[in-house]
Amino acid sequence: MTAPGRRHSVRRIAALAWPVFVGQVAVLGFSTVDTVLAGRASAADLAALAIGSSAYISIFIGLMGAVLAVGPIAGQAYGAGRTVEAGAQLHQAMWLALAISVPGCALLLFPEPFLALAQAPPEVEAKARGYLLALAFALPPALLFTAFRGFNTAVSRPKIVMALQLGALAVKVPLSAVLVFGIELGALRVPALGAPGCGIATALVVTAQLLAAWALLQRDPFYRRFDLRGRPARPHRASLSALARLGLPMGSAMMIETTGFAFMALFISRIAAIQVAGHQLAANIAALLFMVPLSIGYATSALVAQRIGANDRADVERLSWHGVQLSIGIAALLGMTVFALRRPLLELYTDDADVVAAALPLLAWVAVFHLADAGQAVASFVLRAHRIAIVPLIVQAVAAWGVGLGGGYWLAFGSSGPAALRGASGFWAAAALGLLVAGLGMGGYIAWMFARRRGEAAPARA
Repeated sequence: MTAPGRRHSVRRIAALAWPVFVGQVAVLGFSTVDTVLAGRASAADLAALAIGSSAYISIFIGLMGAVLAVGPIAGQAYGAGRTVEAGAQLHQAMWLALAISVPGCALLLFPEPFLALAQAPPEVEAKARGYLLALAFALPPALLFTAFRGFNTAVSRPKIVMALQLGALAVKVPLSAVLVFGIELGALRVPALGAPGCGIATALVVTAQLLAAWALLQRDPFYRRFDLRGRPARPHRASLSALARLGLPMGSAMMIETTGFAFMALFISRIAAIQVAGHQLAANIAALLFMVPLSIGYATSALVAQRIGANDRADVERLSWHGVQLSIGIAALLGMTVFALRRPLLELYTDDADVVAAALPLLAWVAVFHLADAGQAVASFVLRAHRIAIVPLIVQAVAAWGVGLGGGYWLAFGSSGPAALRGASGFWAAAALGLLVAGLGMGGYIAWMFARRRGEAAPARA
């Protein structure tokens, strides 16, 4: 019997990836809606949103990465048929989420390090503070829901998460509009809050989303096999230690990648408000594109972890490489499409001609950036499925902070850099190069790892 080919792998990955993609687009819809609403409120609100969201994402992604360690651990247990052990990992991930939300909330309540980097005008800084204050209340429920999401992906049940994320977006859109622009209906008067209103809406919606997820854990028959009904199990030191050993490097790597990108907005804000507004639009489009490789990465990682638990080495290797190849192929098509339609895309966000002009040259770099991002993202997820987190951490530190952020600062502000890459374009060019370095580094490590394991297995077969 011949081994399954690429088409078989793609079908398996796609079946798990598409609901993850839809759910992640719904999540991104939160920031897209906020960007559109803030952009139509005022340039100051849009700039405040860019600064505030950069700070929040830097914090949330790092902490989220630590919680998502539940995926590889629960996935391997599930693949080996140990369902109760897999379910126990969800409760432990929830305790971890609560613990790490404490320092995260503190940073959101006292965001001086981020605001100092931005050096924004007083009006923009005040709006950014209000936005981050609201998000401090959103962080704990968002991290708890991340544990629920990671567990469901690990056990190949992402559709329920998708449904909750779509429902949350449906509530978020009108609620944000009311809080951003205000409303008067008889005795009901809601003042126009601008960017801070976006944060308040997010806090309310993610709390409702978490309550719905908890109700499902208690009532849905699917979760009986995992013994998840009733009160959460008490914190278990060994399980929490295993989650932390994998999750903290995972979170640190994600935070490094995200901060390298998010700090672009903070540095670009030193140039002019119009530059950071243009960057915010380009960043939002890049984030939307990233949902495709992110979804493929989650799906590939879940399947690889399950096959590791089942001790099927051949399938592990096939799924790993086919996931990377699928991600890069789709990214090439999407990148070319965005480049061809860059002006109409930007005009969907804003009718401000100056903001469109500032963002237009950046979308050429977005296409290149996305192609490199797609390869390195799935490669990093493959390594995490093997519970390898230190290698992606080191590679991301060099690529994102060294090549991306350091190189971008030199190109954008250095007098000896090419004139065409001064300003925001310099940061985008360096970030694309950094992601290419990350992809090559992690892809090379995966190839070496599989070659070594095949070599170890050969004497046993002999």
